[in-house]
Amino acid sequence: MAKKDAPPRWDRKMQQRLARGEAAALGELYDRFASLVHGLAHRVLGDERAADGITREVFAHVWENPDAYDPKQGPMRSWVATLTHRLAVQRLRATETAALARGGPGSTEELERKVRSASVAARADYIVTSMPAPLRAALELAYFQRRDYRQTAVDLGVTEDEARRRLRLGLQLLSTAHDTGPTGAPPEYGGAR
Repeated sequence: MAKKDAPPRWDRKMQQRLARGEAAALGELYDRFASLVHGLAHRVLGDERAADGITREVFAHVWENPDAYDPKQGPMRSWVATLTHRLAVQRLRATETAALARGGPGSTEELERKVRSASVAARADYIVTSMPAPLRAALELAYFQRRDYRQTAVDLGVTEDEARRRLRLGLQLLSTAHDTGPTGAPPEYGGAR
């Protein structure tokens, strides 16, 4: 595994290309991360059009501020996810606060519960999509197909001990979705916003 202070080569090169203003780099970054960005934004906001807006904002921010990415803090994927999450939560708070100000139903406490719930759900999505494929496959079998560890072992062609290990590790990673670090940050950045 790479050292924390040595980002993957692709991340460094992408940042350099963006800093030089290479439009093709933005296209490549978009191709790689657009579904992640849109999915996280949609998970927080629950609205397709709002998620589209956040997606545009994220890539505009990356294009205008490529030096804001600090490779020492983690991979570019995490930085983009953190930015997405922060912007989506800001939009959710602003929208809900405006609704409350107009006399809409709810309270400030309910708004904060909604924000926390959306943050945990988005973080869980991020964790699942970021975890190694063997762990994700084991969890998907156990959750969606209701397989126990023995059936999961057979389906994956691994030993029962290995199936239990994969399920345990996957669940341990997923359990961090409720951790309360700095709000909005994926696991590599220390919390959920």
